[in-house]
Amino acid sequence: MKILDRYIRRHILSGTVLALMVLLTLTSFVTLVDQLDDVGRGHYRIRDAFAYVGLYLPRFAYQIFPVAALLGSLIGLGRLANNSELIAMRAAGVSMRRIVFIVLKTGVYMLIVALILGEGIAPVAEEAATRMRAEAISEQTTLKSRYGFWARDGEAFVNIRQILPGAQLRDIFIYELNDNRELVAATHARSAEYQQDAWLLKEIGQTRIGKDRAEARTYPLANWASLIDPELLKVVVSAPDSLPAWGLWTYIRFMHENGQDARLYEVAFWNKIVTPLATLIMLFLSVPFVFGSLRSVGIGQRVFAGTIIGMGFLLLNQAVGQLAVVYRINPLLAVSFPAILFLMVAIWYARRV
Repeated sequence: MKILDRYIRRHILSGTVLALMVLLTLTSFVTLVDQLDDVGRGHYRIRDAFAYVGLYLPRFAYQIFPVAALLGSLIGLGRLANNSELIAMRAAGVSMRRIVFIVLKTGVYMLIVALILGEGIAPVAEEAATRMRAEAISEQTTLKSRYGFWARDGEAFVNIRQILPGAQLRDIFIYELNDNRELVAATHARSAEYQQDAWLLKEIGQTRIGKDRAEARTYPLANWASLIDPELLKVVVSAPDSLPAWGLWTYIRFMHENGQDARLYEVAFWNKIVTPLATLIMLFLSVPFVFGSLRSVGIGQRVFAGTIIGMGFLLLNQAVGQLAVVYRINPLLAVSFPAILFLMVAIWYARRV
């Protein structure tokens, strides 16, 4: 049986790798075309666009992995079906339940690699891509450290401890230097919002340093004509789906403690939990299809059917996620609905076969 396991596993893995390469090529091409619109802004060049797409490949691979797994299983098992090898296995006493077990076991191995890619490599690579693009377009150099976000703003250096969605800042420190690189003013603002092409600072304390004395002042509000573009702050405020699961959980707790609506991040968090299970469901669904309606068709028809099913799942998953945010549906229930629906279809179809 171990030889049979390895034989089926090899076909499924080779089919998944092939499907993943094709899907990544298409996704990367679309992203590259979109990035070409920004080529020429600041120092953003074509090589930067290619580097940006390359750094996003781990994220793309993780997002489309359920579809790639479905296509790979249909391709791999389809080859065995076309060569009548599946029929020979059944005639030799190998049950359909045994074949399903082999397919799901192979899926677990693939998921381990996908999780390492999506939760470990992708967030780091995506952050590097976002920073590289933002710095090239805005022509500013930034630094993200344990002490917050640092950026140079003309002759001043800015340290922002917390950056929240919607271009909202908390704990802003501004250090102004003169031509001799001497500190002439240190400003702290409790918060800031971006309004009408300028930053509005709130609860400000400022110390101006002269040659022989220092003067402290406080202001309730003040405009800050900064060169820092809110687009640059996306380096720190990543999209919810680009954060790892543990990062999302931490951010959700932070938003709850500050009385903010974290539903968008909750949807992203549960989506990351359900995605591995959805991949296994897709693999399970491929088995009855190969033994049933797709048993005697060509590989092209199998790929077409798998693409329709996979894209339908992704679109449904995105739709219910948006509905959960808009209509305040329970995030776990909304995210689980597509997976549960496809699991019921797979079980029903498997029983028919």
